[in-house]
Amino acid sequence: MYDVVLLTLGSERDAPGGACGSGGACCGGATAHEADAGATADGAEAGAGAGATADGGATARDAADVCGTGDRHDGKAGERCDTPRVPVLACADALTARGARVETVTARSDAEIDAVLARFDAPPRPDGLTWPDPDSKIRLVVAAASDAQLRAVVRRLVRRYAPPPSRRPDDLPGNRTVPDLPPIGVLPLDPARSTTHRDLAAQLGLPRDPAAVAAVVLDGTARRLDLLRNDGGSVTLDGALIGAADDSGRPLHWRGRVEVDDAVLSNGDDPLLACAIGNAGGYARLDDVTLLGDPDPTDGRVEVAVAVPVVTRSAFGRKRMRLEVRRARGRAVSVLPREGKVPFLDDGAEGELSRKRSWWTEPGAWAVWTS
Repeated sequence: MYDVVLLTLGSERDAPGGACGSGGACCGGATAHEADAGATADGAEAGAGAGATADGGATARDAADVCGTGDRHDGKAGERCDTPRVPVLACADALTARGARVETVTARSDAEIDAVLARFDAPPRPDGLTWPDPDSKIRLVVAAASDAQLRAVVRRLVRRYAPPPSRRPDDLPGNRTVPDLPPIGVLPLDPARSTTHRDLAAQLGLPRDPAAVAAVVLDGTARRLDLLRNDGGSVTLDGALIGAADDSGRPLHWRGRVEVDDAVLSNGDDPLLACAIGNAGGYARLDDVTLLGDPDPTDGRVEVAVAVPVVTRSAFGRKRMRLEVRRARGRAVSVLPREGKVPFLDDGAEGELSRKRSWWTEPGAWAVWTS
């Protein structure tokens, strides 16, 4: 039977006696400005997870017996109890009932995430590279309150296993910069939102019930998915939406050059309302306008669309505006803002783009456990 690590992400401010890092960034985070400068906004990626490590490999239920509910058992106000959320407890119990050895861990920094991921290392290679073990008997479940939290873990997997360009091994696929990353079981922490919120788990048809998640982790198969890497040092699992909006949420014009392989969707002169970069389908629409046609996270390509407002005149001389959507598919995309900073959402994490940013596809690089 397998050893299963059930990982949640929390911030340093949740730790007993802990304090958030400089600038309010937690779990190895950065501000939005720093994210655009090359780091990623892991504070947004990690979010506020729940719970703490069940020490010594104890089960989640053991941790719950210590504190019970989310409030401190000693009744002190304003302090939180280090207890995993209810779905985490239920999933741990379902895994344990099937004979798995379960350890619950809450990581509050990149280093703590890395300590968990190190368990998936293969034996030392002759070339000295750190590589994932394809025959590992350990399975990982990430309890994610958002796609950004899941992305934070995949980003650390890439950081751990991507070899330097100067040491690229012969057994690395020619169209990739990373080996096959270990599969991840996804435990959504917001099952009540599954009918209204199209997160990545919903798009991929992954189970949301903790017992069903436990079943696919132990009995399911690994479904390999494409990964978008970018030159800012981060990754994208679902997609990104680039564009600004006013206080009422209406899109504002911005200008930028958008290229997909050799195709130019915008040369920087046209006013844009949005640019969607899709690996999956979470950013396929802008209000009632379809941006991305049919994004597929397994086709080895990125789908990109820009929405351009076009003014026309009727036969009576009245001005009318319509949206022209330009689309392209390819291996890579670059976006270069022409005027200042442009806000964006990338897997739900917010940031600002002030200079050229490129994304490229890593076909089949990461995987999820599914039925």
